[in-house]
Amino acid sequence: MQHLYHATALDPAIPVPSWWRDTKTDVPAYPTLEGEIDTEIAIIGGGYTGLSAAYHLARDHDIQAVVLERAYPGWGGSGRNGGFCCMGSSKMPWNKMAAKFGLEEARSFWRSQRESVGLVAEIIDREGIDVDKTGHGEVSLAHKPNLVDALREEADYMARTFGATEKFMSKEDLVAQGLNSPGLYAGVANPVGFGLNPWKYVTGLAAATARAGARIFGNAEVIHWSREGGKHVLTTQRGRVRADKVLIATAGYTPEDLHNDYGGRVLPALSSIVVTRPITEAEQKAQGWTNTTPVYDIRYLLHYFRLLPDGRMMFGGRGGLSAEPGKLRAQQDRIEADFRAYYPEWRHVEVTHRWSGLLCLAQDLVPHVGSWDDQPGVYFAMCYHGNGVAMGTWSGRAAARAMVGGVDERPNFIRRPPPRFPLAFLRPLYLRGAYVAYGIRDSLS
Repeated sequence: MQHLYHATALDPAIPVPSWWRDTKTDVPAYPTLEGEIDTEIAIIGGGYTGLSAAYHLARDHDIQAVVLERAYPGWGGSGRNGGFCCMGSSKMPWNKMAAKFGLEEARSFWRSQRESVGLVAEIIDREGIDVDKTGHGEVSLAHKPNLVDALREEADYMARTFGATEKFMSKEDLVAQGLNSPGLYAGVANPVGFGLNPWKYVTGLAAATARAGARIFGNAEVIHWSREGGKHVLTTQRGRVRADKVLIATAGYTPEDLHNDYGGRVLPALSSIVVTRPITEAEQKAQGWTNTTPVYDIRYLLHYFRLLPDGRMMFGGRGGLSAEPGKLRAQQDRIEADFRAYYPEWRHVEVTHRWSGLLCLAQDLVPHVGSWDDQPGVYFAMCYHGNGVAMGTWSGRAAARAMVGGVDERPNFIRRPPPRFPLAFLRPLYLRGAYVAYGIRDSLS
């Protein structure tokens, strides 16, 4: 199968050295598909989106879907992200979205994002999933003094246009709230959101999905997709699934040649994370950072970071261009250097874990949850732009409803397939050029 990144990024045999994996090791193994089975709905991908779709199909519609995961549930981005359950999922500014798609469509999308956070909380509570929930909301941060006014204006715009209850925070407010760094000058607090352990959430969601009646298969990479007698036939290493409908829910880990109409429609991008040893209470007070609320800066190549329940600091960022092991390590080293620049009092604090993963970008900068008009029975849910904990869960439910003709809350503009990138084979060069431009903008802004 074809992919834009080095083969090691797609190899399930290579361990994922994340801190999250160390916090929960008693994870059940799921069987490998053997032989041939028939099902109404097959789902490719065992992350938040695919599991949420299967969970809601079983729980709400009494349909026992089949989930095919190339490794094990949560192996991809769902098990290795920063654990930000928050609004996001689009890289298009809100004012541009309103201008392009109309104000009501933009408001519908804003409501869906707010609802997505509540949906995750609802599932966690209903299924009794312990996710190490922390913080209340999230905070966006200005990393330069000349960005403070823009941050304040954005909060005012969101309040006027969407009824958002975001609160501007001055430098003094940040210090008072335990969010002190010499490299941060103001913030906007959004009350919607929280932090969680993404591995505990995705493995808990998988268990809940299996209990609801869905069939989950691990080590079941789809290596061929064909049509036979009106059915979709998905072939894995050891078996075949015949389905009436198929949902693609593999995001940045989707092979280019999975389906004949899929190639060139998404751009996988790397994100890397480092996690420190537990930082003592005295060390936290020395830096003035004691708040566990998830935060991110507003760079084009943003950083996202938060204190974990045991005092460790998780710090992540975008910008890598190669998944080759040596180059991944260099990217992770850069993220560690950025962490130490933000927290001079923690320069002595050791980093104990570092890892990377792939997120999924669309050419038009918005998520996509829908189906192809000329490909009967083929559905997709993807492109969360690095913010898939909540939106992936919501999109899985939305896809499930679309497949059975249920309540449809999707904004119209996310129902269409992701548009193809022009000269799609040049996507790695597009990303490189974008990162160079973003780096220049971040240094000049």
